[in-house]
Amino acid sequence: MTQTISGADAPITNPLDIRRVRHDLKRRALRVLRTLRLSPVMLRVTLTGEALGDFTSLGFDDHVKLIFPGDGAPVMRDYTPRRHDRAALELDIDFALHDAGPATAWALQAQPGDVLDVGGPKGSFIVPTAFDWHLLAGDATALPAIGRRLEELPPEACAFVFVEVGGPEEEIVLQSRATLHLTWLHRAPQAPSSLEPALAGFVPPAGEGYAWAACEAQLAPRLRQVLVGDLSLRRDRVRVSAYWKSGAAGFHEVVAD
Repeated sequence: MTQTISGADAPITNPLDIRRVRHDLKRRALRVLRTLRLSPVMLRVTLTGEALGDFTSLGFDDHVKLIFPGDGAPVMRDYTPRRHDRAALELDIDFALHDAGPATAWALQAQPGDVLDVGGPKGSFIVPTAFDWHLLAGDATALPAIGRRLEELPPEACAFVFVEVGGPEEEIVLQSRATLHLTWLHRAPQAPSSLEPALAGFVPPAGEGYAWAACEAQLAPRLRQVLVGDLSLRRDRVRVSAYWKSGAAGFHEVVAD
């Protein structure tokens, strides 16, 4: 069951209810505090600013709009808030360096003190951590959301994770208090994705589960078909998003049946 509410404090009648929460939409001018290279294709930028004092992100796959300055109209891209520390006034954004677009160019050149405007998030899709098991899958663009979710899960949870990257050098450290079953899939250039067969071979364990995946737009509906059709998972407990589309800029959508 999914509920849509206007705040995060509404009563919860079922610990497995999924909630959509709306937030006041704000635009914040933040500064680069530091950068950290996580892998050859993943860069973390930590932003700071007093405006983060009322920043709210309640869903692990929330997205904010990063507004990159330019000579013409500003360029906006969706990114996952990887970590938010309200006390320290810090916000981590992980950049997958998979193209030569404005986001990648900005991240590679980012220096402490650089200013970046951040909009949102305008809402959160809150999936409870109380499920018996969690299935998380995706390519490098999904790693920020997957990493955040794993860190949120309690010790009694069980997580099955499939991540497709270009090779062993692109694997990053993923931490969780939950029991973690992590499978790295290595994709050669121009080779088809191995996410679909990997998920097709997944055997859902007993208990209440939730499945989440994010990847390229052409692959996303096929992954949803595997999860809902082949594995017979409940439709309302499966969420698949297309985080990017080959040949398109600024693409992001949730896949429906």
